[in-house]
Amino acid sequence: MAVNLEFENNLWLMADKLRGNIQPADYKHVVLGLIFLKYISDSFEEKFNELVAEGDGFEEDRDAYLMDNVFFVPPSARWDFIKKSAKQSTIGQIIDDAMIAIERENKNLKGVLPKNYARPELDKTKLGEMIDLFSFNLGDKEAKAQDVLGRVYEYFLGKFGSSEGEFYTPPSIVKLLVGMIEPYHGRVYDPCCGSGGMFVQSAKFVEEHQGRKDDIHIFGQEYTATTWRLCKMNLAIRGIDGNLGERDADTFGNDLHKNLRADYILANPPFNVSDYTLIQDDARWKYGLPPQNNANYAWIEHIISKLSPNGVAGFVLANGSMSTSTKQEAEIRKNIIEAGLVDCIITMPPNLFYNVTIPVCLWFISKKRETRKDKILFIDARKMGTMVTRKHRELSDEEIQQIYDTYHNWRDGKDYEDVQGFCKAADIEEVRGHEYILTPGRYVGIEEVEDDDEPFDEKMTRLTADLAEMFAKSHKLEDEIKKRLGAIGYEF
Repeated sequence: MAVNLEFENNLWLMADKLRGNIQPADYKHVVLGLIFLKYISDSFEEKFNELVAEGDGFEEDRDAYLMDNVFFVPPSARWDFIKKSAKQSTIGQIIDDAMIAIERENKNLKGVLPKNYARPELDKTKLGEMIDLFSFNLGDKEAKAQDVLGRVYEYFLGKFGSSEGEFYTPPSIVKLLVGMIEPYHGRVYDPCCGSGGMFVQSAKFVEEHQGRKDDIHIFGQEYTATTWRLCKMNLAIRGIDGNLGERDADTFGNDLHKNLRADYILANPPFNVSDYTLIQDDARWKYGLPPQNNANYAWIEHIISKLSPNGVAGFVLANGSMSTSTKQEAEIRKNIIEAGLVDCIITMPPNLFYNVTIPVCLWFISKKRETRKDKILFIDARKMGTMVTRKHRELSDEEIQQIYDTYHNWRDGKDYEDVQGFCKAADIEEVRGHEYILTPGRYVGIEEVEDDDEPFDEKMTRLTADLAEMFAKSHKLEDEIKKRLGAIGYEF
């Protein structure tokens, strides 16, 4: 479960200060830019103070920061200078100049940072007040351990009700996807990478298992320009070197990684897109031409086409993908199942996304299934998770581990057993019998209810007595209602 960072409660207050001529979709990016600036300034200051304490005079040496994957922040872009200038009418230009200075010092950020704070419609008094609200530390070690920028972005998408909300994958789903496919080393690809949460969690996974971030090579593509820049920022602050292409682009119409064959693919494609670039004779449609009115199966085939000979993929789709009966989709699903590519299907509980209520499932496709090509593992996780707010559910770390341990035990051929109501390794023949429908509930059955050892006759006597008492109370209530209605002249 995500750690609650103290700044989260202040976010809406900050954004609210900018109400006026700026649209919500714009001022969320104003805040994100400031958070990035504050984050790297805090990281720089932490390292700066360490170097001062060492007393060797390296505190203004750029290489001393580069060694620790810390951005060198020039004096005009440091937060102390920004905060001292917050009340000046030129604060917008000062922030733009700070962004330019940071890009100049750090070439991999060129063209990425927002530089439109001097625009007339952005109220400079409110901007200064918002800067004052940033009195908490975003760049210390605790903050770095979290997907800070991604979580802030998620919060704003949810708060503003943006249609982009489906593109940010909740941390519990990302952790589960990464834990399932275990991207230790090799090429990791996300064809719709959003703010980069999949990459951040993959790098974290490698480090937690005694590896190095450079054991994996990141490739991604993102359709929305502002989100592409956010992903660049998100990777940059962690020292993750990723190839996201020269700019934003449509994965179907302009594949930026045509020759890539990835060892691991993680993705949360936009659900049920009804209008996308469908190139009719594309080599990606090996298992059938996907329909023009829904991109779900186009994403599935695109992902399969990008896998290396031993590659494995885990991705999120709407539940309808498991059972759709439209001719083209049903044919593609049949073909990829018969090709032995579908490894595991998991149905997830509701309310995991902040502002997308559509129920989702996780697909796992693998090209290294020699020992289990005639089986598919089904997991029903719909009852898992805890509602942390009235509208939002999260999976615990223990639940996430239970799911991926189940998959790993089955995959590796050790200590796996079917559990009624939770998991089943079904033969392809059984899947054929269900007309290639992949909904786990059809295979795992209903969870067994523990016997409470109360004899049947005694239980029925008790329940009948309880029911009789309820009937008596209902009759009494009915008589009381009639009596009161009669008192005011409404007999019946």
